[in-house]
Amino acid sequence: MTKEQELVNVSPERLHELIQNKLEAAGLPEEQAKVTADHLVYANLVGVDSHGAVRVDYYAERISKGGITLNPELRFEKTGESTGIFHGDNAQGHYVVQQALPHIIKMAKDTGLAAVGVRQVGHTGTLSYYVRQIAREGLIVISMTNSDPMVVPFGGAEVYYGTNPIAFSAPRANGHEPLVFDMATTVQAWGKILDARSRGKDIPQGWAVDENGNDTTDPHAVAGLLPIAGPKGYGLMMMVDMLSAVLLGLPFGKHVSSMYNKLEEGRDLGHFFIVLDPNRFVGLDQFTQGVEQTIEELHQIKPAEGFDKIYYPGELSLVRYENNIKNGLDIPKNIMDYLESDTVHFDQYGNKGPFAE
Repeated sequence: MTKEQELVNVSPERLHELIQNKLEAAGLPEEQAKVTADHLVYANLVGVDSHGAVRVDYYAERISKGGITLNPELRFEKTGESTGIFHGDNAQGHYVVQQALPHIIKMAKDTGLAAVGVRQVGHTGTLSYYVRQIAREGLIVISMTNSDPMVVPFGGAEVYYGTNPIAFSAPRANGHEPLVFDMATTVQAWGKILDARSRGKDIPQGWAVDENGNDTTDPHAVAGLLPIAGPKGYGLMMMVDMLSAVLLGLPFGKHVSSMYNKLEEGRDLGHFFIVLDPNRFVGLDQFTQGVEQTIEELHQIKPAEGFDKIYYPGELSLVRYENNIKNGLDIPKNIMDYLESDTVHFDQYGNKGPFAE
């Protein structure tokens, strides 16, 4: 058993200030630091703590060591009426994707479809942050990104693919926030292991294996993650890798750079968006009516024993968001101590493997 960490309650505004200040201290320009802090606080607000404040020390170390292009040359290359590539110049991933969104949204509204890759970026964080913004424009979106090899493929004893997440979002009617769900193609994302480490908690069985390929509940012993539903998750992570890496001419599979190795270099990750305008099909009004009917019917389903309500996929994130806005965020004390300190980073990630402490 690991020792559970004390939690500190903090307002979203204060957390944002601390994160932005730390990223600027590491050398990230003010606007890029603000955009990144926006994203990280959002992750904590929706309950994806694995992609929130826990990541700041790592980002600060990579920025400080030169692995992020601080003054990037970003450009959108239109490769067809409904296709394009946004070139990220290995800048801060959250900032790059945020700059790509207006181009993607415009293309989808102009032509009814946008299939756009974002290439050469660092870690881009929580996909739901981006797809939610696109759906607020009355568009339907699927997004995905590749990551470094951390997953034992079905039937294998060595890692090959990354956690390779997929996100989906659709607009709703009557002023409701979009329907959004965001998932790794592993049983849990690597960031969940990091969060368990920071909180001093064990992980459930079935999430990961140790160096001998045996199931482990110790987050510090993880040497490989497991795909969701065995061969089905394995197939999904391959699809993500093909679209967000192979299609964009980027390193793929086991060739993707480790998050923690060579912090002085860019990571060359890829991100892919497929965006549809429902007005080119059934129409936005009828589509959103169908979404509302789906949600209403899901809510009316009789709960199984041990459950009090049926939620649509991703709904609990919205519930957490509203609760955390009202009550503040509970952040591990060790993370808050770091954010409030004068330390820029702890120099603990460089030249380590993907499962670095």
